Amino acid sequence: MATVAHPRIRPDTLEEREYQTAISEAAVRANTLVVLPTGLGKTAIALRVAAEYLLREPTRSVLLMAPTRPLVAQHARSLANTLFCPPPLVLTGEISPERRQTLLSPPQVVVATPQVVANDLAEGSFPLSTFSLVIFDEAHRAVGDYPYVAIGAALRELPVRVLAMTASPGSKIERVQAVWANLGIEHFELRSASDPDVAPYTHSTDVEPIEVPLPPEVRQLATYLRAVVQKQTEVLHRLGYFPHQDAGRRELLALGLTLRREIDLARRRGDTPDGRLWQAVTAQAVAMKALHGLVLAETQGVEALRKYLGGRAVTKNGRPRQSDRAFLHEPDIVELQRKLDALDLEHPKLAKAVQIVTDEIRQRPSSRVILFAHYRQTADALVSEFSKDPEGSVRAARFVGQATHGSDTGLSQREQVELLDRFRRGEINCLVATSVGEEGLDIPSTDLVVFYEPVPDEVRTIQRRGRTGRFRAGRVVVLITAGTRDVGTFLSARRKEQRMHEMLEKVESQSRQGTLAPPAPPRVQRMLEEF
Repeated sequence: MATVAHPRIRPDTLEEREYQTAISEAAVRANTLVVLPTGLGKTAIALRVAAEYLLREPTRSVLLMAPTRPLVAQHARSLANTLFCPPPLVLTGEISPERRQTLLSPPQVVVATPQVVANDLAEGSFPLSTFSLVIFDEAHRAVGDYPYVAIGAALRELPVRVLAMTASPGSKIERVQAVWANLGIEHFELRSASDPDVAPYTHSTDVEPIEVPLPPEVRQLATYLRAVVQKQTEVLHRLGYFPHQDAGRRELLALGLTLRREIDLARRRGDTPDGRLWQAVTAQAVAMKALHGLVLAETQGVEALRKYLGGRAVTKNGRPRQSDRAFLHEPDIVELQRKLDALDLEHPKLAKAVQIVTDEIRQRPSSRVILFAHYRQTADALVSEFSKDPEGSVRAARFVGQATHGSDTGLSQREQVELLDRFRRGEINCLVATSVGEEGLDIPSTDLVVFYEPVPDEVRTIQRRGRTGRFRAGRVVVLITAGTRDVGTFLSARRKEQRMHEMLEKVESQSRQGTLAPPAPPRVQRMLEEF
């Protein structure tokens, strides 16, 4: 195997690949957006470009940013192990702003979360002009008010090269155009798994949707929740907010924005919002709570619904909010809770997920598995179920973010890094992860990825799926509850991904022709309903 030879790259650390060479050379010459499937070496490209800029401009620094602290730690390790450079400086929110200022002393290699860089830039304490190269990992985030946007704006007047990387920019060309404009991109590099120079390095990843039935008892609970939604939409129809008596989640969310706008307008005029408006606010909130309960019942299980309803009964001051009281006092919710109290049943997904993972590891004891769950309480339930196995085949641990929600404590950055290291060594063979495990984590030996529920976003779907199939064939299982929103969510993500691939081909063509334009600026004033 040929390896990259470069004065700043340690011998025998980077494999020489033709497509990586071509992309790296292009990225050195112009601000470049790289779209490359997961597992095909975006990090290797970043390392090669960083090595070149450390060689060319030895008195200036290099900055690499990534959205999560585990990913920052991973990049810092890759830089230290691959490049001849000073130990990378890692900057995250765990280091105080005052301390960060004393640590920044060019030339150096800095790896940071974008929140830290954007905050220090706003305070005038981040020396962006001392950098020769800025790398944006997971660059699809550079839209809206994400910190990448502010950092990109600060770079526009500086002689700093930009390298932006992503595996999944989204299915809409407007989003790619926004990333292009926000980061000052000049050149586009796209590779797909079918490209001749990439195909030898790809591995198959089979996606296997598995339907599980919804128990009749849970279907009965769902009817109570649907009745609450129907009742509240009828109230909103009578109040004149809906032209019909049926409305879904999208219409209710849009109505919530409209109601908040009406309240703000009334207050700015010095008026007191009338009773009709507050009645509509309560009806909309109760309907949304019932819809969320419905999702939990159908896709997560009885215990998740039970905890959700219990959480509505108490707040920090010991008293529920008005909308929570109205929700809990609904006759259908009262009856639902009565039946729930007498029900000892779990969602069949739980047993199916445990079976799939256990079978995988018993058949191949060296396997590594990542099981993604949307909710932390589901992750807790899964870890608990694995611990009941008398053979102890599955050594599972939950992998969550740092935020603490009530009694649910998050993981510190150190704990996250330690868990990933234990997973790589095989001390843990199953990570039960929330969304923090989606982006960029390089765990080459992951053989199986399980989605406890499908996700509607094509970017997140691709990120999750990309945790396997990196260095050998992988398998992806998506659990779908039959006859529920899981089915539509799965199909929606698949359609969006197909549109993304079609859109990327169009963008690449426009890029080659020099006709890729940034999005048109918004009008000066827009109505809230337009967003």
